[in-house]
Amino acid sequence: MPSSRPVAERVPRSGDARAIVLGAIGLLLVVLLAWVITRPAPDPVTQTAAVEGELPRSAAGWDRGQLANAAIVMQAGRDLGLDERDVRIGVMTAMGESSLRVVDHGDDAGPDSRGLFQQRTGWGEYEVRMDAYGSAVLFYRALARLDGREELAPTRVAHAVQINLDPDHYARWWDDAGAVVEAVDAADVEVVVTPRGASVS
Repeated sequence: MPSSRPVAERVPRSGDARAIVLGAIGLLLVVLLAWVITRPAPDPVTQTAAVEGELPRSAAGWDRGQLANAAIVMQAGRDLGLDERDVRIGVMTAMGESSLRVVDHGDDAGPDSRGLFQQRTGWGEYEVRMDAYGSAVLFYRALARLDGREELAPTRVAHAVQINLDPDHYARWWDDAGAVVEAVDAADVEVVVTPRGASVS
């Protein structure tokens, strides 16, 4: 004989809904992490970059050509998944090494130094060191290997990568780097990365 007791319907508890939402967020984070890990890293040997759009005439005393190089340095750092402090350190370092210009000469301490970051022969091929994007990738890859850099002052991070005679050499450009990053981000520009030798339309 069937029971006369009413059958209770299962009503989802608020905790169940919360678990479903948290599970979905967790799955999304796993997918995002997998994409970050498996995406191809920029190859400084085969890639270069150009800035499309209108940069300001100047920002913090840096002209349009220098801002274009800063934009490329910023893009390289972001392509490698580095945080905004590291990106700003990259801009600061290029300011201190070359005044944000791709220079084809060294100095007494490094006669073979070239490019935005004044990288010597041991850093890589001449063509890569003389390419704004390629040289920035070389710099950021070295920076990314520096453990505990979050605890160091920005100038000391740059010094640890560049081994400048004065570890505080870059400090004077930290504020300028922040102003330039802000100005470039506010501009209507895009940094287009292409295989080396390919034309950019």
